[in-house]
Amino acid sequence: AAALVQYVVLRGDLVRPPRSWPLGAVVAQGCHAALAAAHAHRQHPDTRAYLELGGAMRTVVLEAPDEAALTALAETLKQHSIDHEVWTEQPENVATCLALRPYPKDQVHQHVKKFKLLK
Repeated sequence: AAALVQYVVLRGDLVRPPRSWPLGAVVAQGCHAALAAAHAHRQHPDTRAYLELGGAMRTVVLEAPDEAALTALAETLKQHSIDHEVWTEQPENVATCLALRPYPKDQVHQHVKKFKLLK
């Protein structure tokens, strides 16, 4: 069986000026997006198998440079019928993060490979 992975893509510009969000607030965005994607696709066999892995779950957190890059990725994923959820922080109505449901890496890596690991 192919290794399942959940990709989470956070906006890196949120932690830098002028926004300067606290690290915890940005981590929370990633958590929200990952949970939203897992919940929305909880009946999918890959999501169920991923959640059954418990401590062996593999999550890769990537960085989008800004909202435009995040929005462009969401559009690409939509065009390729890749299940994902965009997290939009309220009441600011700012897209902060997106997460794919768990997928076999080889099915989705091509769409996220241009993004670097979040540092």
